[in-house]
Amino acid sequence: MGIKLFVRTGNDVRLTEAGQEYLDSVRNVLTNLQAATDRATGRRNDDTLIIAALGTFAVKCLLPNLQDFTARHPSVVLSIRTLFPFGRSDAEDFDVSIQYGREGDWPGFMSQRLTHEEIFPVCSPRLIEAGLRGPEDLTRFAIVRTTSPLILRDDWPFWLRKAGVADLPLPKEITCDLLYPSYQIAIEGLGVALGRSPVVKGDIASGRLTEPFAIRLPSPLGYHAVYRRHHEDMPKVQRFLAWATTELAERLTYQDIAIAQVEPTDAAAPS
Repeated sequence: MGIKLFVRTGNDVRLTEAGQEYLDSVRNVLTNLQAATDRATGRRNDDTLIIAALGTFAVKCLLPNLQDFTARHPSVVLSIRTLFPFGRSDAEDFDVSIQYGREGDWPGFMSQRLTHEEIFPVCSPRLIEAGLRGPEDLTRFAIVRTTSPLILRDDWPFWLRKAGVADLPLPKEITCDLLYPSYQIAIEGLGVALGRSPVVKGDIASGRLTEPFAIRLPSPLGYHAVYRRHHEDMPKVQRFLAWATTELAERLTYQDIAIAQVEPTDAAAPS
């Protein structure tokens, strides 16, 4: 390649800066190459189920509930992969994936919706004690925006309009490129983030987060189980889909949240 990728010091081998940059770029390709090789050479157990999920959903929703699936289907061997936001689904190696969007966002794939959701501010209970009472108080606290170069705007403008304070000045803000750090910032008491009801349900139940206002914005988006058409006849995929669309979906639903159908917005934060 004409560049030095490794530095050897005694028995230790580490990546150079160029090597680390190269690894970051090709890591996903190498993982898929290994999986495809295992599949082609027959080294993968037929009962191994590859689940690819967006990182925030995996940590907040899938993994905390996955023991229920393994208890029901102990013969299924799990392989969990992390999906990169805005990555190409057709370039990933998986049996079933969990992705965020609306029906029809994955051409060439089958999909089943797992969650409906509402969007609302969430924060540490410490901010309530510090005087966060109504939407107007947001001017005194940092808001956490989840955005990236691929998104023109986040969901805050839509929620502020729903709350009747569309022109509220928000002088303090913290920006994240993914949802997971934005929720952790809120848990640490550094600001107010916008929560997706299925994703923040666990943190609210545990008291790490709270909902400061009773104002919720119905979302046209949600998490979907996405899979290739020829995978739907695989018993392991059928077992997971049956569990995900019933048991998991029920565990992620707020019983007190009435979801209304709304027109799609332009905003969709990465996960």
